[in-house]
Amino acid sequence: MYADPLSETRSGTFYVPRDEEFSEVKQNSFITKTAESVLDALLPSLEAVLLDDPGLGFQHFSDIDQLYNQGMPIPKLKNQGPLQSLVLRLVKAVEDADDVVKFETPAMFHKDKFSWLRDEEFSRQTLAGVNPYSIKLVTEWPLKSKLDPDVYGPPESAITTELVGREIKDFMTVDKALEQKKLFIIDYHDLLLPFVSKVRRIKGTTLYGSRALFFLTPDGTLKPLAIELTRPPMDGKPQWNKVFTPSSEATGLWLWRFAKAHFLAHDSGYHELVSHWLRTHCATEPYIIATNRQLSVMHPIYRLLHPHCRYTMKINALARQVLISADGVIESSFSPSKYSMELSSVAYDQQWRFDREALPADLINRGIAIEDPTAPHGLKLLIADYPFANDGLVLWDALKQWVADYVNYYYKNASMVQSDPELQAWWTEIRTKGHEDKKDEPWWPVLKTPEDLIGIITTIVWVASAHHSAVNFGQYAFAGYFPNRPTIARINMPCEDPTKEEWKQYPDSELLVCFPSEIQATKVMAILDVLSNHSPDEEYLGKHMEPTWGEEPAIRKAFERFSERLKELEKIINARNKDNSLKNRGGAGVVPYEVLKPFSKQGVTGEGVPYSISI
Repeated sequence: MYADPLSETRSGTFYVPRDEEFSEVKQNSFITKTAESVLDALLPSLEAVLLDDPGLGFQHFSDIDQLYNQGMPIPKLKNQGPLQSLVLRLVKAVEDADDVVKFETPAMFHKDKFSWLRDEEFSRQTLAGVNPYSIKLVTEWPLKSKLDPDVYGPPESAITTELVGREIKDFMTVDKALEQKKLFIIDYHDLLLPFVSKVRRIKGTTLYGSRALFFLTPDGTLKPLAIELTRPPMDGKPQWNKVFTPSSEATGLWLWRFAKAHFLAHDSGYHELVSHWLRTHCATEPYIIATNRQLSVMHPIYRLLHPHCRYTMKINALARQVLISADGVIESSFSPSKYSMELSSVAYDQQWRFDREALPADLINRGIAIEDPTAPHGLKLLIADYPFANDGLVLWDALKQWVADYVNYYYKNASMVQSDPELQAWWTEIRTKGHEDKKDEPWWPVLKTPEDLIGIITTIVWVASAHHSAVNFGQYAFAGYFPNRPTIARINMPCEDPTKEEWKQYPDSELLVCFPSEIQATKVMAILDVLSNHSPDEEYLGKHMEPTWGEEPAIRKAFERFSERLKELEKIINARNKDNSLKNRGGAGVVPYEVLKPFSKQGVTGEGVPYSISI
């Protein structure tokens, strides 16, 4: 087999410093055992079941339901220990007589098994699902690609003013919608299009550049208007570009469902590789390394950051072994395939900026919020009922106040910040070593005053705690039933090749072929269930106080105030989820938005927002 001479070869485990290893409790807990067993036991067993046809898809939608109702058979393994441990905790039950695995019924499927078909739920999850970080305001019209037209074809979007006008004619004109900031978009077109021709040469997957356009209705919900899919010129064919809209006509309805499946596969890949891996797990590593290298364990900022560093290096090492490795779960089960990490790297180069990782800055950058000193949190949300932003801003303010109380106790003025050699070396290393390729960017915050330090630290702890919780702990609830969030689209849109009309005879069967295969779906389901649960020894914001914090009465009181603010947030979220006017938060058969609840039970064992990226 040909190997890229520039590629790496890896063997064994990734080195992790001893003080970054899991505790004995965690090492022996469900999370560690299942994370390792999924690779060592469950996945090979599933592959053995499907060995005759690893590309086999589900034949009927009822076959998917049986994963939760009747389970799937697995062969006996020589070493039953790891698998038995995995199954008992990971899945619902094991019937020893039949060797059947039943997956836990995902919250979304349990509440309404048909909600994945509803456009309202498709839109709602952009605000209250597992990837609330992608939607942004439309600020340029008409839509236009910035890629080289000589390589990728005409840059003009096929989403025209006339098309949008037809979709929103009952509400207002397109000009009014733009003027009143009612049009929003999730746009992966320019990020994905350069990968399309490469990905399409891989068997069992396909790709498009994609966009999804939404309209903010008077009741505060989003109405999907259009999904655009683009294939660049390739193999002697010109650019293929088509827009799909919601439809009640039979063929149009099924094409819309296919378009949603493709777009959601792109959103799943972006979520896992950018919103999740890149912006939390990956970006946090330089902070942890610099903290351990440049700050003594007696340094007050080390003591503040310490709980936010817990277990991250170890969990990232496991991710590199199992999830993002060559032929790992991501490459084998997500649309970008072997280009997954390259896609993540391109997104880092084009999109990642430290100064935009703070929640308020992120919302402003996406056009979702504008600065308003008279509004709560100093921001006015253009989508008033945006559960992630609404809950997140309360949590952001609480975190920032806690950090401010702490920092101001130790740093009374700017000279104390500027004259602290450890602190300055820490921030210099993060910028110049941790992000060496971006070290000369003008957007890096300076570190001269206590206010500068407060902003920097609040951003770091937000990413490690709340940002990660928002994109991680709801994964199985929403994606455990994979038709709601397929991770891969295996075949092209049925209308791309006009000679293939047979799909119209059995469109549901064609959609099942487009969805992940059995082995892809079950691998991802198993992993997402592991990732969505909390460790028994987890430490949560506002609940666990570091011993060193309690040594100083002023810091102890500040932490107690922080804890009380989080208890207030708990009440606020409960009240919001009971408010029937907030249609993006709940409703009949809807999974309420609770991933940022500080104290209530989350997942199987979790009871809040963890300090760190520990899973």
